[in-house]
Parts: sequence; C-alpha cells; structure tokens
Amino acid sequence: MFATLSDRLTATFKNLRGKGRLSEADIDATAREIRIALLEADVALPVVKDFVAAVKERARGEEVSGALNPAQQVVKIVNDELVNILGGETRRLRYAKSGPTVIMLAGLQGAGKTTLAAKLALWLKEQGKTPMLVACDLQRPNAVNQLQVNGERAGVPVYAPEPGNGVGDPVAVAKASIEDAKRKLHDVVIVDTAGRLGVDAEMMAQAAAIRDAVQPDEVLFVVDAMIGQDALTTAQAFLEGVGYDGVVLTKLDGDARGGAALSIRQVTGRPVMFASSGEKLTDFDLFHPDRMASRILDMGDVLTLIEQAEKAFDQEQALKAAQKLTGQGGEFTLDDFLEQMQQVRKLGSMSKILGMLPGMGQIREQLENFDDREIDRVAAIIHSMTPAERANPKMIDGSRRARIAKGCGRTVSDVNNLVDRFFEARKMMMQMARGGGMPGMPGLPGMPGAGAGAGKRSSAKQKAKQQGKGGKRRSGNPAKAAQQAKADAEKATTKPNPFGLPAEDVDYEAAAENLDLPKDFSKFLK
Repeated sequence: MFATLSDRLTATFKNLRGKGRLSEADIDATAREIRIALLEADVALPVVKDFVAAVKERARGEEVSGALNPAQQVVKIVNDELVNILGGETRRLRYAKSGPTVIMLAGLQGAGKTTLAAKLALWLKEQGKTPMLVACDLQRPNAVNQLQVNGERAGVPVYAPEPGNGVGDPVAVAKASIEDAKRKLHDVVIVDTAGRLGVDAEMMAQAAAIRDAVQPDEVLFVVDAMIGQDALTTAQAFLEGVGYDGVVLTKLDGDARGGAALSIRQVTGRPVMFASSGEKLTDFDLFHPDRMASRILDMGDVLTLIEQAEKAFDQEQALKAAQKLTGQGGEFTLDDFLEQMQQVRKLGSMSKILGMLPGMGQIREQLENFDDREIDRVAAIIHSMTPAERANPKMIDGSRRARIAKGCGRTVSDVNNLVDRFFEARKMMMQMARGGGMPGMPGLPGMPGAGAGAGKRSSAKQKAKQQGKGGKRRSGNPAKAAQQAKADAEKATTKPNPFGLPAEDVDYEAAAENLDLPKDFSKFLK
C-alpha cells in the first residue's frame, strides 16, 4: 500500500548520501521532497504541515550538525516522526475486570466488519480467550449467514437468534447476547453491527443504541484504508455520533496510496489498534507504529516476520532439520527440503515474506511478479520420486530423471534444476549451520560453532589432512598394522631431537666442552 511513498522517500534519502555536512539548502530540498511524497500518498494537509515542520526543526538542531553521518541521522528523524504520527506505542485491548469483555465493531458497509469480526475472534482464541460472535447486522442481505460461515472457519460460536435480511431487532439481540455469553462462560463478546454506504442518522442512532445496551469495554471503528481522504470524514462523523476507542485498518494489502492510515491517528486522536492485510482469517495482527514506519522507509519488518514464523513453524520438525544439517540426525533429504518449503508456505505468499526484509523495495517489481506456484511445481517433482530417491538424490541418474519428469508433467531440465539446486542449498545450509558462514566468506563470530571450538575442529581437520598426505599408511594385514602401531608408540616415547635429526641420546654438556670456540667467546654463553 505504501509503495509510492516508500519509493519517493528512499529516492530522497539517496541524494543525501556521501555528504559530510548538510547545508540549509539540503535540509530545505529534503523537506520539500518529503512534503511532495506525503501529499502524493494522500496524507491530510494539516498532518503534512506538522510532520515537515517537525522534521525541519530537528534537522537543523544539534543531533544532525554533530552527527558523524548526517544523512542517516535525517533518516532516523523521519522514522521517529512517522512513528509519532502513527501513534507512538502499540495500543492493546483492555479487558473487563469481571464478566465478559464486550467489543463492539462500527463502520460503513463494505469496510470489512463481518470478516474482521471473525479475524479478531480467531486472534483472541490464539491468545487463550474463549470469544463469541454476535450477529447484529440484520439489514444487509446474508450478513448473518456470512458471520456464521466465518465463525465456523475460525472455530468460534456465533449468537444469531434472528435470520437477518431486514428481520429482527439488533438492540435486543445485542442485549440478550451478554446473558448468553455469561451462561456459556465466554470471556469475550464481539458485536458485529450494521453499516451503510454513507453516514446517515439512522445508522448512527442504531449504533448508539447498541452501545448503550451492551456498555462495551472497547468500541473499534473499522475503516477501509483504500478509500482515501473520505476515511477521515467518516472517522470524524463516527467519533462525534457514536464515539470509539480505537481504529482498525482493513485492506492494507491494496494498491491505494494509504495516506488515510497515516492521517487518521493525528486527526481523530484515536490510536490504530489492529491491521488486516489479506483475505485469510490469519491475515490480522496488532498494529505496531514503529514496524509500519520501518516498512515505509524500506527498512523491513523482521520482528513481525519472526513472530509469524514462530506461529507457523513446527518446532519439532525445525529441530530435526537443524540436527540433520549439522550431521547429528542423519542426512538432510528431499523430504526434509519439501517439509521446510511447506512450512514457509504457511507464512503466506513469498512476495509478502520477502517484502518484510530490509531493502526489498528496490526489487519490488520482481517480488510482485514472483510466481508462488513454483513451490507447487517443486512439490510435484519431489512427489514423483520414490522414497529411496528422495532419501538419496545422488542415485537419480538419467533414466530416473526422465521417469520423474514424465510422472509430474515437467521437463527433464526442470528435474535437473531441482536436484542441482537442492545440492547447492544443502551445502550452503550445512555450512551456515556449522558456523562456516556464507560460501566464500569466513565464519562469523556469534554463529553456532563459530567460536573457539570451531577453530579447534578446523585445525584438527587440517592436521588430519596433513597426516593423511605425509604420514605412513597402515597395512591392511592386522599383524603388520600392530607392529607399525608398536613402532610408532616407541618412537613417541623417545626424547625428540631439537634439530629434527633422528632421535638419539646426546650428552649436550660434554659436546659443548669439545667445541673449538674462539678466544673469549665463553662470555657470551653466560
């Protein structure tokens, strides 16, 4: 969503690189480019003015003039100000001290309230809560049915005594749902309310009546991040008509400019609490201002990536794969390779995963054109192999490759590429797992096995290699091998000669007396 803004800001900061000192003209030019970038991203004008003024004031201060790298300091200032207008700190849900926590959703029709209700319920369920959904949108056709279907997908019960489609009293349903939740021991109640295509008095009155009936602990305003400046008008109207505690942004995966997301916190004074960025029920999480600012500045969002990986990855499988890569649990096979790819697939699309890494904005076009079906093609090739071939890919010769290609509907060159890439990937992963770093690079300190123990293992390997080249070879005859071992043991106990000559007993004091030294040379021996 913030691609245009991110690209513009990145280009602006490139112009500052290499400057040991920033002049007044540099600061003004940078501020002008930032202003244009924000306006093009559809950020509200008052927010743009405050943002640029704060950046200019700090850029002229001591923190930049005294910095070793002024350009990086300006990037830090912009990052800090972005975090500030996005809310500063992560705002979390407030739970009721007694009884069920009631969360009411409000917003226009089409903002995604019903889907978001199920996403929030699933998220709360993963946090150890026992939520219940309440169908109070009785106007929109099939709204009740949609909530029931989404609730079933999330594994969360839905309270829907009325069929909807214009039938039923939403205020009575909301009031009765609280008693039902207490009776069934649900600790969170999520109330889905009706919306309209635009702000009107009837919708506001109904939402206010539901709010008064259930006395919610949190009222969340759900807004479509793609509707631009109109989002601010709607947010202000709901704030005055119903009131709310936090904002939920939906459709953050869209291609709109996203300025509303940057403006809504500053204009309404209410924090953005959650963000939804996809169609799946799992595409939902807390909104972290610092991480969003980092994404906008193309510095990645590694923390979110790690959190998603921890939820998606099977720890036991990952441990087994790691042991195989270090040579402790057998050999890393194509079956293990496929399992790892399938676990990565659980994180979502590859373009989304790679987009969370720093600097990926520079290859955004390639990421957008990445074909996620490539993983399916790889899986088809591996499944066409026999268990023995997957366990030992070295046995896959020409005739086997032809059979595998025919079995999965791919070409022989596709099979060749997969096998070659597997061996290269396994070699690289084994080297990294053992602390060898990337190929062609020395082991990095802090990597597993890259400490003193790694140096000892390396020197031991070199020593063994040298002994293998220059040492005596053992006989295959057991009797001769025993004689050689005995001779080597006797040789090891003999006092070595310091000059590398054959070992023998030498009286060094007597030898020194027999030396024919020049006159007065003895003083140098004292």
